[in-house]
Amino acid sequence: MTSARFRASCLAVLALAMLAGTAHADSNRPPAPYAYRQLEDPAQEAKATALMQELRCLVCQGQSIHDSDAEMAGDMRNLVRTRIKAGEPPEQVRSWLIDRYGNWVSYQPRLGADTFVLWLAPLLLLLLGGWLAVRRLKVRH
Repeated sequence: MTSARFRASCLAVLALAMLAGTAHADSNRPPAPYAYRQLEDPAQEAKATALMQELRCLVCQGQSIHDSDAEMAGDMRNLVRTRIKAGEPPEQVRSWLIDRYGNWVSYQPRLGADTFVLWLAPLLLLLLGGWLAVRRLKVRH
């Protein structure tokens, strides 16, 4: 086998392997009941929607579970709607999800020992930038 044919074969195998991995990203299960169906009570649906927009999709990472089409996001939407329909307050549902998946699931993480840096870093960077700007201006004058 020539070097060019060998490279082409390797690339073809690699491409097929990559396609096989993405083909099984979601299961063949039907979506959860409230994954794509809204609650009958508009007030409960409004609470659920507001909460779903604050929760990060664990698969997509850059989208909320409200916006994501990932199967896990659908399962999480179903969970949120089911719990709110049962009368749980949104903050309790949010706390349960954070306890289960960690602070990363929330776009608004709680202030704690593990998220302290997230809350403090912007302030420190702003102060550092101001200090550098003042120092730079003093050097010029």
